[in-house]
Amino acid sequence: MRKFSLISIAMLIVSTTTFAGDYLTNTNQNAAFLRMIARGASIDVDGVYSNPAGLAFLPKDGFQVALTIQSAYQTRDIAATSPLWTMDGQNTTRYYEGKASAPVIPSIHAVYKKGDWAFSGSFAVVGGGGKASFNRGLPMFDAAAIGLVTKETEALATNFGYAVTPDKYTINSAMEGRQFIYGFQLGLSYKINEHFAVFAGARMNYFTGGYKGFLNVGLNNGVAEQIGGAIVQKLMQAGLTQEQAMAKAAEISAPMMQKLDDSKIELDCDQTGWGLTPIIGVDAKFGKLNLAAKYEFKANMNIENDTHELTYPSGAEAYMAPFVNGVNTPSDIPSMLSMAAGYEILPSLRASVEYHFFDDKNAGMADGKQKALTHGTHEYLIGAEWDINKLLTISGGYQKTDYGLNDDFQSNTSFSCDSYSVGFGGRINLSKALSLDVAYFWTTYSDYTKNNPRGLASGNTANVVDKDVYSRTNKVFGVSVNYKF
Repeated sequence: MRKFSLISIAMLIVSTTTFAGDYLTNTNQNAAFLRMIARGASIDVDGVYSNPAGLAFLPKDGFQVALTIQSAYQTRDIAATSPLWTMDGQNTTRYYEGKASAPVIPSIHAVYKKGDWAFSGSFAVVGGGGKASFNRGLPMFDAAAIGLVTKETEALATNFGYAVTPDKYTINSAMEGRQFIYGFQLGLSYKINEHFAVFAGARMNYFTGGYKGFLNVGLNNGVAEQIGGAIVQKLMQAGLTQEQAMAKAAEISAPMMQKLDDSKIELDCDQTGWGLTPIIGVDAKFGKLNLAAKYEFKANMNIENDTHELTYPSGAEAYMAPFVNGVNTPSDIPSMLSMAAGYEILPSLRASVEYHFFDDKNAGMADGKQKALTHGTHEYLIGAEWDINKLLTISGGYQKTDYGLNDDFQSNTSFSCDSYSVGFGGRINLSKALSLDVAYFWTTYSDYTKNNPRGLASGNTANVVDKDVYSRTNKVFGVSVNYKF
């Protein structure tokens, strides 16, 4: 039963992010981002998140607010190739589909400008934001279950010539995880002069998540009788009578059957945690050119278990210890640097470029897995918008994300893929005070292939090296209502 260390279920909750940005950071908090992407030099209400220093350059004093609703849908698929699935030395591929959804993700951004000062605040889902479900379980669960059955039944093959291969039993498993990081941000912007403005503020992050999972192994109909028959036949060949052989067979098989019956795993755990992110920013405006930068400091955060159900077989205590009630797991939100430049090409045409860096290697993760990354996350963004007339603005943008991934960082329960994203949409100016942003955003991921050593739960069975191919899809639709009082 030793290989149930593979059930690192808590890691699933850090893999359910359905938005743009880093592992634990959502950069799309307004539909204006979805339709243009590069908003780091924005001087608008969405700048509460993307360019808070620029709020001091808003053209008019007064109060502005934006209410955003986003819907995000993602798939997380694994194609696992391994001879374990048949135990006959022939590689076979199994497909595991995970679905993550966040049908309604609200956020609100507000700013009040008076003279050279701008006071701003927001409430948003700044990390995670969805639920992921693997209704067929995961490859590592199947490997663990196969290892368990192999260990408990290997004496049958050695002593009685009956091999319990994977076609003789059924593995029933499923996994579901959810993650939300709610952020409440407050800050103050100040225009030093006609060219420079600065910002200082902070965001309180509250983490809430959880996971549920189970694994059961059961012999197929008739297999128990076949096992008993093989034992009886061997014992009768050794000289026992049929009655003696049947009694002895029951004595031999009963402990094995009991261990298989007791092999189930059930998990039901909620997790919570919090951390503070200090934020500073600067904006430099020179006519048609606007330059902006923002730095978010690392938020130290631990998430604590509130475990309602934790059932597992004897011998797995050490491996299930991370899921015990009250255990804390590091899950820092990394520091982030954003730099952007926006230029007004024409009075009706604007373009922006932007760069993000997330210092993931210095943000604590479960089991110190951040050390396996080759570098922090780099994002490159570009976008443009065009005022067709006073009523309608259309826009589009592109983002490239490079995570610095490594095989030791990737796992069935927590994997990422480098990607590029495209967004487009528009703004409808319903009146001088009221406008509506509507956008669609999708991400295309590069498949990640990991050659994965996956051993059996048996001391005398050699490890098997198999292959997992990770793939993802992501689609987001968003609407923002903006109002100037």
